[in-house]
Amino acid sequence: MSIVVRVDKCSGCETCLASCPFDAIVMKEGKAFINEYCNYCKTCISVCPEGAIIETEEISNFKSQISNLLDYKDVLIFAEQREGKAAPVALELLGAGRRLADELGVKLLAVLPGADEPEAKELVKWGADRVYLCSDARLRKFNDDSYADLLTLIINEQRPSIVLAGATPVGRSFIPRVAARLRTGLTADCTSLEIDGETGNLLQIRPAFGGNIMATILCPDYRPQMATVRPRVMKRGEYNETRTGEIVSIQLDEIRTRTNVLETVKEVSEVSVNLHEAEYIIAGGRGAGGDKGFRLLSELAQALGGVVGASRAAVDEGWISYSHQVGQTGKTVNPKIYIACGISGAVQHLVGMQSSDIIIAINTNPEAPIFNVATYGIVGDLFEIVPLLTKKIKELKGI
Repeated sequence: MSIVVRVDKCSGCETCLASCPFDAIVMKEGKAFINEYCNYCKTCISVCPEGAIIETEEISNFKSQISNLLDYKDVLIFAEQREGKAAPVALELLGAGRRLADELGVKLLAVLPGADEPEAKELVKWGADRVYLCSDARLRKFNDDSYADLLTLIINEQRPSIVLAGATPVGRSFIPRVAARLRTGLTADCTSLEIDGETGNLLQIRPAFGGNIMATILCPDYRPQMATVRPRVMKRGEYNETRTGEIVSIQLDEIRTRTNVLETVKEVSEVSVNLHEAEYIIAGGRGAGGDKGFRLLSELAQALGGVVGASRAAVDEGWISYSHQVGQTGKTVNPKIYIACGISGAVQHLVGMQSSDIIIAINTNPEAPIFNVATYGIVGDLFEIVPLLTKKIKELKGI
């Protein structure tokens, strides 16, 4: 059921605006319209003196919007920026989007708000065929309303079949609003994206039921197919200095905002570990046994110039702080080398590290699931193997 306004009966008296507790009614060209904030409380129906607001089974323009799925093509990514520079997750989305677009034989589009043309050109070199750039200074600081308006406008005009955004605080905040306005589905926190070879639908894969299973979600009947993607699980595409593409400048005459961002304050953390940017991560699990085991891992990390990570089991035991946790409830990482020591390989942990370039697993159990994703597997005791690795690396480095 939906609440709609019959514009032929609406007199523009604005009585309904004051009655709505959710600010879900707006005036456009002298007529009332219901937006995505509607909670179906039906208060507006009873107060409308013209009987113009009704409850209906279907919305005709919505039915016409999805009547022909073939009208929708191309892959579009939302390129998040921070202080005018494309965020790392935007480059990861370009890598994933380029792969999907090539498989479908369509173009890869990107929307970049709040940045300048040189940054848009960088997105082209990372794989975009066309970048929609809105350099308006009012978009440099994130705002739910203005970002949702811009992205909805471009999607309605370009009709992409697939829309991707990062599962960051920014993406998680406003992408659901866009999906609600478009009346389509949204899969959050995806860790993998594939194309169904038979139907061409997007297979949106994400952990479910606390990470105990991996669910594959489809949106076969509505467009666009929308998903947010976890940062650090997708690999960046290839950077091509000579690649060319189209940059389309977008001008917004009016930007609708109900709030203003007065100041952005960066959080200062005392934690020195930076798992997201680390090239080498030595992670310990329950098999590390406690402080002694993690001291060995720390020595190996120092020798490699890396950092120490951990599974949830090790964090729950109190052997290391939460800031080191890798996995579904921790951080998602993508280092050059990930050494898993005494980690069995539960799916919750694999979700956070399986996109690493090289995975080395050390475990006494040859049947441990971690070996299924490992590039190299060592069946043995980490208390024997890790000191030998540390010694050898120090010898090679002359430490």
